[in-house]
This record gives sequence, C-alpha cells and structure tokens, in this order.
Amino acid sequence: MTPTVPRSRTTLSPLTPQADPAIHVTGLRRTYPGRTALRHLDLTVPAGSLTALIGPNGSGKTTTMRILLGLDRHDTGAGTVLGAPLTHPARYLPAVGALIEQPALYPRLTGRTNLRVLAELAGVGGDSIHRALALTGMEEQADRQVATYSLGMRQRLGIAAALLTEPRLLVLDEPTNGLDPVGTAQLRALLHGLTSDGTTVLISSHQLNELDALCDHFVFLHQGTTLFQGDREALTTCQQAFVEAAPERAEQLVPLIQAFEAAGHGVRRHENRLLVDAGPEQAGDLNRVAAAHGITLAHLAVRRPTLEEAFFSLLGQEPQC
Repeated sequence: MTPTVPRSRTTLSPLTPQADPAIHVTGLRRTYPGRTALRHLDLTVPAGSLTALIGPNGSGKTTTMRILLGLDRHDTGAGTVLGAPLTHPARYLPAVGALIEQPALYPRLTGRTNLRVLAELAGVGGDSIHRALALTGMEEQADRQVATYSLGMRQRLGIAAALLTEPRLLVLDEPTNGLDPVGTAQLRALLHGLTSDGTTVLISSHQLNELDALCDHFVFLHQGTTLFQGDREALTTCQQAFVEAAPERAEQLVPLIQAFEAAGHGVRRHENRLLVDAGPEQAGDLNRVAAAHGITLAHLAVRRPTLEEAFFSLLGQEPQC
C-alpha cells in the first residue's frame, strides 16, 4: 500500500514561513583534537525540497547533521534552521524530526511501546503513533519486541519515531540501511509524499543511485567544504552531457574511437561502450561518422552524468568503476 500523508500540520509561530530556505548556513567550521571536520562549509536547503547530502566518509556529512540538530556545536559560522538561529536549536527542534546513525530504541519493549514513550516525551497523542506506524508499514510488527526486529525493521521504526511530531524538516542519515528493495521503494514513496505536503527532507546516503532517482536538490561535500550545491538543472549545466555509443562488433571499438577522435571528440572507453564528449544535438553526427567508416552502431544514447560521475568530475578525478 502506498503511504499517504495527511494534510494537517502543526504551526509553530516563532518560525518563519516555508517560503524561506529551510536551512541556510554559511562558514561552518568544526575542529576536534587532531582533525578538522568542517572547513568553512556553506549549505542552503530549499523549503519543500528533497535534498541529498553527498560525500565520502570523513567529508563532514554526519558532523553537519549533528550541528543542525543541536547535538554538536560549531566553532565559527552562522545560519538559520526553519528561520530560527542555529545558535538556538530549542527554537526550531520541535518542528524537526531526525534519524542519525542508529535509532535509539529499548530492545525489550515493543515497537509500539517505544513510540508511546517517545510520543509522551514529545507531547503528542496516540493518533501520531498510529499515523507513523502506517506511514512506515510497521503496523503488523508494532507489538513485537524490538529485540526480535531485523536491521531494516529497526530502521523503519526509527523513521516512524522521527515522524511522530509531523515535522516540517526531516533529517535522515543512511535511512535505507538494512532495507530490502520493497522497503526502499516504500521509503521512496513516503518521502515523496512528505515533500508533496511541504515537508523538507535532508537525506545522507552512500546509495548514490537511490539519491539520484529520489532527490531534486544536491549538495556535494569534500574534506569539510561544499564542492557543489544546486538542483538537477544546475548540476547538469556544470557537467557536460555525453553520448554513449557501442559498435555492433567488439573488434570495431578501436576503429570507432579513432573515427570519433578524428572528428574532434574526446572519447573514453568503459567496458564495451564509448563515452563521447558531445552534446545531445551531436548524436546524429556521431552516427554519420560511424557509418562513414563502415561501422554499424548497436547502441547510441545521450546520457547525463550520474551523481558519482559528477562528483568525481568536480574533484577532477575519474570515477572509481
């Protein structure tokens, strides 16, 4: 069953309207003994967006999320979350739901009882528990002890806990950890439903293909700094599109490379296909170049860079295939 999201939402008067960015911080720096986690990091998350926070281990993703949630402090920098100052997290945290690293749950209590404890602490009623269980598909497992849950079930219960207060901002660190393909598809539908209702989602994951299909705004971090941030159009603009081509016969790969290079195109070989530095409007020209050299193309398609390819391109490196 596809999750649906009720239209009701708690309004917190001290916070600014959703027309402003949900998150806007500049110049964040965080140092620890012997290392620097963040080095002048800038981050803007548009309200109502599904934003991906992308970077290798040690790039500053989790540190950034912890600072936004008041779990850690920053040394320098400034900003706002839901219009309230970053230095006063108590003003915006009632409107924020989060799952960072592993969910903190009582293993000997049932899933429902865990949510009941958290709901009481948050000051929300039983309807919120029912709604959160329904949204995450955990109704049937709610009355089992958490100790009997799989990793994926614990992860879904942690997301349910984050949704108890119907947050305006949802922060998720590796939410697909332990989820099977069905659970991942359910999570995707849930997050799309939430953003359609106006919730802003900031999500970090190592599953770049999933983020590519899921998100509409992207932030690349590297060594504690912001490498890129923007929507898909901005990412495509700064990354040259290319044409993927493959000859009908494998022995024609080298002659095809030579033909394309002679026509003035840069060419990279990836397994049995060629990645040609050419725009969409040049696909027909490439087909004619191949035909002029007696080569029949079995595959010719314009392809945008994947998130991984875009990230390594911004670093000036080749993707780690």
